[in-house]
Amino acid sequence: MANIKRIEGKTGVSFQITVTQGRDISGKQVRHYRTWKPEGKMTERQMQKTVERAAADFEREIEQGYQTDNRQTFSSYARYVIALKRSAGIKERTLSHYEYLLSRCDQAIGHLRLCDIRPQHLNLFYQNLQEEGVRSGKSRATAKLDLAAFLKKAGVTRDALASRAGVSPTTITTACRKEPIMEAKADQISAALGRKTKDLFSIEQDRTPLSAKTVAEYHRFIHTVMQQAEDELLIPYNPAAKASAPKVGKTKPDFYEPDTVAAILDAAEQEPIKWKTMLHLFLITGRRREDICGLKWEKIDFENHIVCIDTSLLYLPKLGIYESTTKTENTTFLPLPEETMQLLREYLAWYNELRLKNGDRWQDSGFLFVKNNGAPIHPDSFAGWLRKFTKRHNLPHLHPHGFRHTNASMLIGNGVDVVTVANRLGHADVSTTLDIYSHAINEAKAKASETLADVMLRRKKA
Repeated sequence: MANIKRIEGKTGVSFQITVTQGRDISGKQVRHYRTWKPEGKMTERQMQKTVERAAADFEREIEQGYQTDNRQTFSSYARYVIALKRSAGIKERTLSHYEYLLSRCDQAIGHLRLCDIRPQHLNLFYQNLQEEGVRSGKSRATAKLDLAAFLKKAGVTRDALASRAGVSPTTITTACRKEPIMEAKADQISAALGRKTKDLFSIEQDRTPLSAKTVAEYHRFIHTVMQQAEDELLIPYNPAAKASAPKVGKTKPDFYEPDTVAAILDAAEQEPIKWKTMLHLFLITGRRREDICGLKWEKIDFENHIVCIDTSLLYLPKLGIYESTTKTENTTFLPLPEETMQLLREYLAWYNELRLKNGDRWQDSGFLFVKNNGAPIHPDSFAGWLRKFTKRHNLPHLHPHGFRHTNASMLIGNGVDVVTVANRLGHADVSTTLDIYSHAINEAKAKASETLADVMLRRKKA
């Protein structure tokens, strides 16, 4: 039975609840403690009844295995969970994102003990994230001068600066276009160039609230941490499961109309064969950027017109460019049309010439898309080329992921079943395809209805 001890202090009355549970390996009694304080004004009788009820609940939790007197804070336990996920083989990019989210969680709930966290704490945190000025300390930096010209004069390439500063080439390109980047990134770039940040960039406080989508990411991370605590019997329930996460609105994926696709392919004929081939594969396969960058020559079956997709090429500042499995860890064998195979043969001939020209300098990485020395290209390289490509040919704004949406929408619109589409795209579950491309599926259903009407009803009237 739980023992209840009344404590009279300067701040008022509190009660220490002690539950004894067997003995440890050395023979000492194992005791669990919890402090209970009355909320608001209560009579002696009310206090006694309430503390007895709290003691009974505490004793029941201990009997069920919950260690609710655990002293671990959210901050320390979250780091343990991230380490646990890493040892379980969770992708490094996911873990890096967890670490990013934890930095803001630390400020709000990091100091709280796991057993003290309630749904209300999380709801207040989510509300705060959607308020103006929440990005305190998160300022945006915009280049004061023509950074591209500055780098050219200094004889520094964008890739070299990115590597030296520990940022992605896309960040360098964004800064060169005089578009805002994070102040921390501007500090890294300035340090790499041996200049003060204030000399190269103007700083402005970002007061915009976080989007519902971003807040939902924080919620999912907290849910993951607290679920692990529940599974390890450190808490009786997961408070995140009872918190109110913001609802994320469903957006229609951007895709390109057939006329736009035709214009893109026509314009690509005037481009270097490397980028032309890469663009072609984005459209034909519908795969993610990291999957296209991860393609290897050994995975292309020229005889049977099949490509095996099982590798992704990714970038993280602390790791650089690295290889990984695909997002869903699936292997997909995609049949390719003759036109694609012919383009790949032409590209292979160009690739071999490039390899011979480089001689001993050539790095035999085996990837399709490489730098001039054979090293794999940065996963962001295609996006940078695509921006210039659209300007050169007066095309609408294009995004690499838009080719994926276009591929899926065209397949569904032309009667290809959703299971096949999901397999081609590399979705782990057909429900993902159904959810993302519901617009195309509904249009296909309407088209099917009209086809039936033409065949069965309108023909009769004619």
